[in-house]
Amino acid sequence: MIIEPDFEKAGGLVTAVVQDAATKELLMVAYMNRDAWMKTIETGNATYWSRSRNELWVKGKTSGNIQLVKEIRFDCDADAVLLLVDQKGAACHEGYRSCFFRRITGDRFDIVGERIFDPEVLYRK
Repeated sequence: MIIEPDFEKAGGLVTAVVQDAATKELLMVAYMNRDAWMKTIETGNATYWSRSRNELWVKGKTSGNIQLVKEIRFDCDADAVLLLVDQKGAACHEGYRSCFFRRITGDRFDIVGERIFDPEVLYRK
């Protein structure tokens, strides 16, 4: 028996919250369809569904900033998953360790994360 989230509730996608397994830092939020789920289970590498590109997205395939899945949890409704990962490098495509690198302070935001790489250099085509 394959245990899986309920993909039917949100049109075939579930929300994937990604957290560093060691530090518990919140790294990113993405989406998974059944194919991304199965690829993640089979390989141990976090794989998502890219809504913008309309294709499977293996985290780190281009950048090298992979996520090795250490543990998976479901929420109570089984329509969201929590991936606890060993993050290699940055999780954010803007070069920060976490996608949550901005903090709102009054009517502005501050950068509170450390940039690990320059996306203009890494993703140069």
